[in-house]
Amino acid sequence: MGHLDVKQLKSPKDKASYIHYLIKDLEALDMMLNKDLIEKEPIRIGAEQEFCVTTDQYFPNNNNLDVLEAINDDHFTTEIGRYNLEINSDPLLLKGDCFSVLQQQLMALLEKAVHGAKIHNSKVVLTGILPTLRLKHIAENYMTDMPRYHVLNNALKASRRECFSIHIKGVDELNLIHDNVMLEACNTSFQTHLQIHPDEFVEKYNWAQAIAGPVLSSCANSPVLFGRELWAETRIALFTQSIDTRANSFIHKEKQSRVSFGADWEKGTVTDIFRDHISRFRSLLSSDEHDDSLEKLERGEIPKLRALQLHNGTVYKWNRVCYGVGGGKPHLRIECRYIPSGPTLTDEIANMVFWVGLMLGQPEHYKEIHKKMDFKDIKNNFFKAARNGMETQFKWKGELVSARNIILNECIPIAKKGLEKANINAEDIVKYLSIIERRAKSKNGSQWMVDNYRNLQKNKTNFESLQNITAYMYKHQFGDKTVDQWELFDPNDNLRIDVSRIVKHNMNTKILLVDQNDSLELVSHIMKWKNIHHLPVINKKKELTGLLTWTDLIKLGDRELHLRVKDVMTKDLITISQEAPLEEAKRLMDSNGINCLPVVRNKELLGILTSSDL
Repeated sequence: MGHLDVKQLKSPKDKASYIHYLIKDLEALDMMLNKDLIEKEPIRIGAEQEFCVTTDQYFPNNNNLDVLEAINDDHFTTEIGRYNLEINSDPLLLKGDCFSVLQQQLMALLEKAVHGAKIHNSKVVLTGILPTLRLKHIAENYMTDMPRYHVLNNALKASRRECFSIHIKGVDELNLIHDNVMLEACNTSFQTHLQIHPDEFVEKYNWAQAIAGPVLSSCANSPVLFGRELWAETRIALFTQSIDTRANSFIHKEKQSRVSFGADWEKGTVTDIFRDHISRFRSLLSSDEHDDSLEKLERGEIPKLRALQLHNGTVYKWNRVCYGVGGGKPHLRIECRYIPSGPTLTDEIANMVFWVGLMLGQPEHYKEIHKKMDFKDIKNNFFKAARNGMETQFKWKGELVSARNIILNECIPIAKKGLEKANINAEDIVKYLSIIERRAKSKNGSQWMVDNYRNLQKNKTNFESLQNITAYMYKHQFGDKTVDQWELFDPNDNLRIDVSRIVKHNMNTKILLVDQNDSLELVSHIMKWKNIHHLPVINKKKELTGLLTWTDLIKLGDRELHLRVKDVMTKDLITISQEAPLEEAKRLMDSNGINCLPVVRNKELLGILTSSDL
């Protein structure tokens, strides 16, 4: 979809023409299957490496097009967010040392990216969700300025007719009403592709669904979004909701979200999977570049199935069916889309080796998996893994099995056999699968991040903790140690971030607020009980209207406690923005002889900064 000029499907005439080509594409695919034209061997693998582009301070940058130009290499392409780019690897034959070759190729390309980013004072970070993302980074001004992203944004908004509503509950909770598809930009993935024999396609697709839960539990790496600790792999919850075209009505026109795991086991042929998508999901986009695929086939040419590709590009299955043409031959692939980027390149390749090994090693007793396991258990396994990572209990063959046990006793042996059968180098098999094994026995990326985030929060603000975590990942993403060997780090030993500190670094956001009409007696007791010296005062609209200080209360003594807060609070406040340099806050306090600055945006209170926070 990335390389076509797309437009939103609006007029009945456009729709009719697009559907006409779409139906022809399906007939052509059936014909190619029947005539044995789809490539059966050799089998190839490939990967898409998405990564974040940050400022020198580890915050999302907005210059991906400049960095892309500086890199100047066709393997690279844009993503929807101005702080993301993507590498498409060359397809490799599945044999021998293909996985180490892929790692070397990606390393060489990432070095180019690092160099291109440096020219524009930027850094490259591999991670599932960039910890330093803030709400301001999902506004439309951070969308990559290319027509296709605006078209997709408008098409999804039009089919939904209301804002996207996000609600994710983990240890913390995120509630968000958002007006564009930029939430998708928070997700950075490492997508792996495996070519599949056409006769086995549906069997293999169902097997890919069955193993998704266990694989995801091992790879989870995105526990934090906007400073909140949510799911072990928050990308799964976020992506499902960020491109959801269903409006919240009582009658769901679409039973499934466009981003989905699927509703049942697949049956029939690969064309039936596409037919099911087309039946469930209305087309959103069109392009001027459609061919009559049947005519092409009759002329002995291989069609690109552009209309089908375009529709498939807006159905985001976690295991996606792909059709492609390589070296003049058509082939079919499964694209695994749930694996996050990072935290190290070696971890990513290990995830891929694990998945590909499992796909190839499907044992005899798991053939026809759709007759042996309930699809709802499989789907539930996937979402449990996204929520709980390595702490998941899977329903497997009718029993509850821990993630650790299923990975060590069931999955790794299957993957090993699959890789051996494909003649993958013994050293590579041991190298990459032992990473998965160590992870199952110690921790994955998600656990590492949560442990450090909680540890840092003991004496740092969330904002600074997340900046530290991102800096640590940046420093170690190309190192020899994989995430299972990363420890709790001391920010002072480990990272000297040249931080130009802003108010947000030090301000306190965990604050009590009182209403201007509250009783002074109650509020004075709260201040005593909690040992609080400054209390921000808000009105019914949640706007900051004043500040009550301990000094105000001392002046009153016990005489006037029947009054309301607004009768005694300080009303003419000196406030500051969270983006202001910390030095400026210090100057303001000193020159005005005050110990507390409310931090506001428009009239909304975001936090307070006191002299002790400095």
